[in-house]
Amino acid sequence: MPVTSCSDAAFAAVDLGATSGRVITGLAGPDRLELSEAHRFANMPVRLPDGLRWDVLALYREMLEGLRTAARCGPITSVGIDTWAVDYGLLDADGALLGLPFHYRDSRNADAAEQVLAVCGAQELYAVNGLQHLPFNTVFQLAAHRAGAQWGAARTLLLMPDLLTHWLTGAVGTEITNASTTGLFDASAGGWSDALIGRLGLARSMFPPLREPGDPAGTLLPHVVEFTGLPAGTPVTAVASHDTASAVAAVPATEPGFAYVSCGTWSLAGLELQAPVLTQESRAANFTNERGVDGTVRYLRNIMGMWLLEECRRTWDRRGEDPGLPALLAEAARARPFAAVIDPDDEVFLAPGDMPSRIDTHLVGIGQVPPGSPGGYVRCVLESLALAHRRTLRKAAGLAGRELTRIHLVGGGSRNELLCQWTADATGLPVTAGPAEATALGNILVQARARGLVGDLADMRQLVARTQELRHYTPQGDQRAWDRAAARLEQA
Repeated sequence: MPVTSCSDAAFAAVDLGATSGRVITGLAGPDRLELSEAHRFANMPVRLPDGLRWDVLALYREMLEGLRTAARCGPITSVGIDTWAVDYGLLDADGALLGLPFHYRDSRNADAAEQVLAVCGAQELYAVNGLQHLPFNTVFQLAAHRAGAQWGAARTLLLMPDLLTHWLTGAVGTEITNASTTGLFDASAGGWSDALIGRLGLARSMFPPLREPGDPAGTLLPHVVEFTGLPAGTPVTAVASHDTASAVAAVPATEPGFAYVSCGTWSLAGLELQAPVLTQESRAANFTNERGVDGTVRYLRNIMGMWLLEECRRTWDRRGEDPGLPALLAEAARARPFAAVIDPDDEVFLAPGDMPSRIDTHLVGIGQVPPGSPGGYVRCVLESLALAHRRTLRKAAGLAGRELTRIHLVGGGSRNELLCQWTADATGLPVTAGPAEATALGNILVQARARGLVGDLADMRQLVARTQELRHYTPQGDQRAWDRAAARLEQA
């Protein structure tokens, strides 16, 4: 990653993922796109007696520290915030936060979907919101939340990036790419679905006006200016605030027919379309239609992603048995191919905990032998993810009537050479890996475009392709071995 000097003007990107956060500064222009990390910190949820919560106050404090560090390196033109999707905070009539926001992995969501589907059937929901059925979609979380005492005092719902923006500026709004993940957004009309909100007995007044990426979202409050050292009047810009939407905006695609995999804790695999696919076939295949930059549609599926490997490593670390990622990947490369494969999307893998034991139990249940060594688990996870990428992208192309020519794999997973190569091998398509910091790049590019420093979405992507380090993988080996592994999973 190129490093900016402390005398350069820059944009500040606050990029919060499900396990870590960072504040990145960046320069952008017609032939320039440079990033520098100002501050990085852990995102550690807290388990309270009533459930798993996000420590949003710690995140806010770390964000302010990051902005203060960024301010020391020179003038900041604007600030933009992106985070994960679906989670939210509730504000009372005074604008105070009603408790720490729930984590989407909290067990309270287990029965909530049935409550919603009893009012609005699955077909009706999909015809409006076009969302993949996930038990933690905001619409289901709200059904769970309504049973608690806080609900009676709730007046405003703010998704995570909008909550943090509110604390920086005092302004209230909802950025559209994140709104589209709630299940209460009309995928065709491009706005809140008053019909769904009403059917579910929610107050329309709880849902703020929508913002597009690039819209102004306010200026820093005086106490934020005092703490960070940023100039009074520093603007906050609404970026593509769903981190995947920012990452997809920075996909370095310069030709049609591309698919993308934004790979981190989750793998988001799909296509960029101009209109949603709301067919019953699409619903049955559990594909989602989420908003992207410039009214595009991110037609994709959520795949469990590197979460499986992260949880394995956390378990081994607690036992003092984690040799480090390079050693694990080297051992995985030597392990027997296709000794064990799993479906990463099985709900048994969703919650935090002892992932190797859950993989063992799952494998035994489908008639396979557990790996037995850390390298074997890593190979199992990575080969299974490559198979999931293959299955998802082939299905997406068929449902959307697309021919695929290349896969762009962005995000932290793009640094994993085994995953990139095995995705190429499994799909039979060339893979371009990188940039790893796609989310921060997309965040900064939208801010820069709002100030006329870069052009349209195609220009943004060409700039990424010209300035960022990319690696290219071509399919190798016998694809019939991947076919046989895929068939084993289908028969399980």
